[in-house]
Amino acid sequence: MEAADRMTAAELQEFSSARLRDLIQYSYAHVPYIRMRMEQCGVDPGQIQSVEDLPRLPVMTKADMRANRAQLKSVIAKKLVPYSTTGSTGEPLLFDLSKRRIASRVACRQRVTRWWGLSVGDPEIVLWGSPVELTRQDWVRSVRDRFLSTELLSAFEMSEAVMDRYLDIMLRKQCKHIFAYPSSIYLLCLHARKTQRDLRPIGTKVVFTTGEILWQHQREVITETLQCPVADGYGGRDSGFISHECPQGGMHILSDAILVEVVDNEGRPLPPGESGEIVATDLYSHEVPFIRYATGDRGALSSQPCRCGRALPLLEKLDGRAMDFFLAADGRTIPGGSVFYAFYGIDGIDQFRVIQKEVGRFHIQIVAGKNYRTEDEPRIRTGLERRMRSPLDVTFEYLPNFPVERTGKFRCIVSEVAGVPAMDHQ
Repeated sequence: MEAADRMTAAELQEFSSARLRDLIQYSYAHVPYIRMRMEQCGVDPGQIQSVEDLPRLPVMTKADMRANRAQLKSVIAKKLVPYSTTGSTGEPLLFDLSKRRIASRVACRQRVTRWWGLSVGDPEIVLWGSPVELTRQDWVRSVRDRFLSTELLSAFEMSEAVMDRYLDIMLRKQCKHIFAYPSSIYLLCLHARKTQRDLRPIGTKVVFTTGEILWQHQREVITETLQCPVADGYGGRDSGFISHECPQGGMHILSDAILVEVVDNEGRPLPPGESGEIVATDLYSHEVPFIRYATGDRGALSSQPCRCGRALPLLEKLDGRAMDFFLAADGRTIPGGSVFYAFYGIDGIDQFRVIQKEVGRFHIQIVAGKNYRTEDEPRIRTGLERRMRSPLDVTFEYLPNFPVERTGKFRCIVSEVAGVPAMDHQ
């Protein structure tokens, strides 16, 4: 990957095209669903030579992934790891990943930290919220975190007392970089300013954000409070590690690892500068191919080179993915994304929306698939109460579909509680 950073545009294009041809040949030979779709379209593997040929194939949706999970596995694949998205676009998904693809995502992240002058072992604070990362602290993970000098803090635990403790940890650890949801590190910085905590002695070189839209006012507060730049990244458990910001401000698509198209409603590629749905082809996804996978996010490509000199293409903008905060009964302000884990691993939910009507009252709207059971309502309610740490009045509503907002992005988290610092959706 670091070698790819030094390639010319022509070398990078040929390198990624060769990897795409290998992915297509493998998928056609060993993955029943991909072979069936290609035969339905009358497409031979030899016809896919580069990213320009990908529109010959149909876009793969989350619904396709849900309906064909078994057929999307390579018949010669070795051990696969089950994963689930948390549904940040309101469409949770159960799927499988190979160890190689998981490793590629870790490598992508280590690669971009080097862009910012960091290396393995530099002290790191991770302000995150996955139940897997927060609960499976087995000995392997503990050894790995000690080796990488990483400390994981829960983004779900953002009371004033807990934030005081987090600031103490950051100062003691002298963390060189922070990895966090934008909303979570933004709240922590606001708390530091409110309590007049000087965070400059920490010596943080950069804050890496991902998982939500990073708004300009958040970037400014984080930068001013920690006296360091903010580097934004974009990707997902399912779509892969798509793009990341470099020190010169370019949002680079890691095109040696993943190919990105921006398409219209018919799956046709749009020119640079024009917004559409982001479609990704992960070049490490052989065992469970993600080919022309519709991420559910919207953005636009750029035709401009970056001042940093890397030939990696640029994402001009990313639309959507903003979410509100929720207000808990004990006064905590909770990132809306934290409630996604109430739906974690529940099969048959095509889409959902969580609306906080009052502090202790939530309304959940669900577009149910054929495998969904209403018996899972208590499980969802319990998961939500666990995040909010109080009994809740939760009502459920089942809809045939959700209307798309004018931005083209489905908003699955809504707070109607006055006084909650909701994100600026402009």
